[in-house]
Amino acid sequence: MGFKHLFKAKLNWTSVPKETNSNSKKYSKTHQIAIEGKAILDVSAAKAFKGDPALYNPEDLLLSSVVSCHMMSYLYVCSQNDITVVSYQDDAEATLEVSENGSGRFIEIRLYPKVIIKEKEKIEEALNLHTKANELCFIANSCNFPIVHFAECEAE
Repeated sequence: MGFKHLFKAKLNWTSVPKETNSNSKKYSKTHQIAIEGKAILDVSAAKAFKGDPALYNPEDLLLSSVVSCHMMSYLYVCSQNDITVVSYQDDAEATLEVSENGSGRFIEIRLYPKVIIKEKEKIEEALNLHTKANELCFIANSCNFPIVHFAECEAE
């Protein structure tokens, strides 16, 4: 049996009138998330959902979690296979589908990792390791939608 780890986040939201019209039932979407020992994270809804576009939103954070976790899993599997990663970049995208009833869900995340390694003879292996990284990624294993990879790799 594996180990269990508990993560905690504290959310704080206070009602602030969004409009001066006293009959308005719209609420501000801006709130804060605190994780012990870390800077406060100011969060809102996405601009498309009437949030503050200058702040992170849950959709940004989900995509960021997937792309970050995949990179860390990839670096791990590369180290296990004696591949030296020099740099790693990704321009990830996520597609959110919103239903007529207002519900929605992510239907796909696309990762576009561009990796530079030291060992030219291991480029093909390095490309194939994205599959293994996806299998190990805690966040990817928690998602109920496909995460697809369009990886590139070259040697320095």
